[in-house]
Amino acid sequence: MIVEESATVVVETTISNATPGLDDPVTVSMRSDYPVLFVEQTIQQALDSLRAEPPSGRIIYFYVIDAERRLCGVVPTRRLLLGNVATPLREIMVDQVVAIPNTATVKDACEVFVERRLLAIPVIDESSRIVGIVDVDLYTDELADLDRRQASDDLFQLIGVHLSESAQANPWTSFANRFPWLLANIAGGLMAAFLTGMFEVQLQKVVALALFIPVVLALAESVAIQSVSLALQGLHGRQPTLRSIFRKLQAECTTGILLGVSCGGVVSIVAAVWLQQWVVPVCLFGGMLGGISVAAIIGVAMPNLLRWMNREPQVAAGPISLAATDMVTLLMYFSLARWLIG
Repeated sequence: MIVEESATVVVETTISNATPGLDDPVTVSMRSDYPVLFVEQTIQQALDSLRAEPPSGRIIYFYVIDAERRLCGVVPTRRLLLGNVATPLREIMVDQVVAIPNTATVKDACEVFVERRLLAIPVIDESSRIVGIVDVDLYTDELADLDRRQASDDLFQLIGVHLSESAQANPWTSFANRFPWLLANIAGGLMAAFLTGMFEVQLQKVVALALFIPVVLALAESVAIQSVSLALQGLHGRQPTLRSIFRKLQAECTTGILLGVSCGGVVSIVAAVWLQQWVVPVCLFGGMLGGISVAAIIGVAMPNLLRWMNREPQVAAGPISLAATDMVTLLMYFSLARWLIG
């Protein structure tokens, strides 16, 4: 028995623009602007009701319900448009409908979208009555939000901090999470100071060498961080092999040489024009070429090797790479100066 003259029921609701969390109830993302048809209708009656009250939202599936709004099936659009108009909907509907309960979470709905490859999923209550639908936009929004959170987390992890840990309310807990990885930077800084002291004679002979230490280190560290961040992105969900690591190092070595030549060339030209001498520009060019090339290799090697050894690369790779880059760059810079100056 048909209890309503119009068999299409469309209810408008307002949905928040905020992306829900994975553990939130799916009902917070549920839409109600969907068409439903009654199981006792014929194709003609169903088409007439749809024309009389066109749904305002996107039409993806036509769900079939009984008089008590219990979900009975879904009618494929092709069958609805091409079937004999006198055919009852119950004869053309698919009665095996994938649905989720209203107690499900957003995470549950996303898993169904992945497994079943549907564009929409009906939400039903404990009596199998349809109470709304969620469409694939929920999954794509969640995926984009996860990507944004992952990108933010990677940015923090480059300096040895998990994003979740950075928001710790307890200062002692935050200190315990962050300080150990700063020891790598402290060790690198002390080693850099020790190396500088080893080449005190050259610095006394050519004081201008000290003027360019900040720019030499800054460029090498920037290249190292670039390489680490790119390597971390490439490692999401993957376990590297020694062969794949070697291929990445070959490619990054070429990139590092090009970056070293470019940066070293610019800085050495500026130094030559400024100082009107050749020793410091040559030291700058050679030191930056070697330091930046090695920095690129270290930046790619460290995350890949840590993951290959089944260690977590996100937190450790950044501080270790920076410390190693500082020491190698200064060693090359000052070694070249010693060779040229004596």
